[in-house]
Amino acid sequence: MRPAEEFPSSTLTGQLPLPVVLAGARGHGRWHLENIRRLQDKGLLRLAGICELTPLDAEELNGQTVEQSADFGALLDSTGAAIAVICTPIPTHTDLALIAAGKGVHLLLEKPPAPSYAEFRRMADGVAAAGVVCQIGFQSLGSHAVPAIRKLIAQGVIGQVAGIGGAGAWARDEAYYRRAPWAGKRRLNGVDVIDGALTNPLAHAVATALALNGSTRAEDVTAIETELLHANDIESDDTSCVRITTPRGRVTVAATLCAERPGEPYVLVHGSSGRITFWYKQDRVLVQRSGHGPEEIEYGRTDLLENLVAHLTEGAELLVAPDTTGAFMKVVEAIRQAPDPLALPAGAWEPLTEENRRVVPGIDGLVAAAADTLALYSELGASWARPNQAANKVGSEVSTP
Repeated sequence: MRPAEEFPSSTLTGQLPLPVVLAGARGHGRWHLENIRRLQDKGLLRLAGICELTPLDAEELNGQTVEQSADFGALLDSTGAAIAVICTPIPTHTDLALIAAGKGVHLLLEKPPAPSYAEFRRMADGVAAAGVVCQIGFQSLGSHAVPAIRKLIAQGVIGQVAGIGGAGAWARDEAYYRRAPWAGKRRLNGVDVIDGALTNPLAHAVATALALNGSTRAEDVTAIETELLHANDIESDDTSCVRITTPRGRVTVAATLCAERPGEPYVLVHGSSGRITFWYKQDRVLVQRSGHGPEEIEYGRTDLLENLVAHLTEGAELLVAPDTTGAFMKVVEAIRQAPDPLALPAGAWEPLTEENRRVVPGIDGLVAAAADTLALYSELGASWARPNQAANKVGSEVSTP
């Protein structure tokens, strides 16, 4: 059987609009629902079904009549779905993806694709064996800035690349960790969840940095170091950093959900004669190099669901096939295998009562400094980042089933 990314394109030509089922239509799923409606208006898709434990009401459906069921497989059968969008809790991704694949239904699977490397491989191998196409929902990898930056790097515009940094200083309030039973958990009822800052809300920073490094597959990763901490009363990390070693150099990404002044996350390419900053949510790029004034460029973006439709009907290149997220999943696995995140000591965080959230004083600067120097928090002098307890070096022993 051919791998998913080589599944025959153009087999659905002339069948537009393609029927689609959305699994998980609340929370982030609302974004997918609106996006499906946008593509429905363009004549590319038809919203055929919604899978939710509690059906959406008329207001949520915006007056549209849609078949609903809590039984995902039965809904795929009854609607004749060609595509399924899966935006459900992380531990359910693999099983739902394999249900769809077993019925010949193509997939847009929300990131992170799985909570462990073993589950990721079970999903990716099962999808490939079924001969269906799977797009992983790293929307930033649809940005036209990604190939443009890689071209600039290849042309030597900023000289020899010394490394790539990533920075994400965000804020999440107490309600964020109460939105679902799995929120902020490493495990739930004995099942891996790994809902941490680097693996879920700021996962795009990691995946985008790896993409700019040209290291997207599992075999591209040779070592991983992690420092995982939390200020909130959760199991997982909300303030963390990771350094990934690849044959093409090092990638360091620092993140927090306890920022003093939340800002746009970015990826920073360090060159011997310049640097490139990419604010990936905005598709905005700043090129700074010796002998030239700064140049800022805004790029377009290809929607990943629209790209999946174009792949199936026109033969367009699939942008984010499962195996191109293997390096990211090695990072997830290293975080899963690392010691449980350290609780920040008293005095290292403070409550921001008016916003009902916790803040780590000085963390905004540390996140920026990590991206700028490719150093970990402990190497930057953070008194609460104790490498003997919070750093876990993982090289070839990162498990590969």
